[in-house]
Amino acid sequence: MKDKRNLFSCRWKAPLVLGLVIVAALCSGCMQRPLAEEEFVSQPAAVEDYRIQPGDLIDVFVWRNPDVSVTVSVRPDGKVSTPLVEDMPATGKTPTELARDIEQALKKFIRDPMVTVIVKGFSQDVGQTIRVIGAAAHPQVLQYRKDMSLLDVMIAVGGLSDYAAGNRANIVRRVKGKQHEFPVRLEDLMVDGDITANVSVQPGDILIIPESVF
Repeated sequence: MKDKRNLFSCRWKAPLVLGLVIVAALCSGCMQRPLAEEEFVSQPAAVEDYRIQPGDLIDVFVWRNPDVSVTVSVRPDGKVSTPLVEDMPATGKTPTELARDIEQALKKFIRDPMVTVIVKGFSQDVGQTIRVIGAAAHPQVLQYRKDMSLLDVMIAVGGLSDYAAGNRANIVRRVKGKQHEFPVRLEDLMVDGDITANVSVQPGDILIIPESVF
């Protein structure tokens, strides 16, 4: 009788274990599924801390030391010079990193310096801009901002021109070193107020708006 119970238990457990294995495999496959292109367009940008570029205008504020607090431009060689600190490399650093480096340099002259660096003006680095070309009211190059959306871009350029074919517009984006085009529905967004047509944009995007053939 005991052997029969063990046999029944094994027969009952085997399908259950097999079922759990299948479910786990299916879930694993779902998690690893690559994004389709239309899904990729709507993904929020992965925004990193801003890194200083040549041509940026920065405020260097030294607490309780107004004589060495200045506003300077980052030179083409990527360096800045401030009172008591000459030729400090700045390109590629975050404002906080540059502030810490200036503090270290100032310790030779000032006891416990406290420095704050603020970027006041940005260079037109293509990697940090959104370029809008074609049938916008005011085509231009925009500085990318965190969480920027297609609607933000269109408001900044004054909307569509009278001859725009908004629903034939495309975003050109580099993905893993390759250039891709993703269709966007600007007319639905701007004229019909269809908020589902609003998508996230990313640094380096090019928005191309064609004119209507009619």
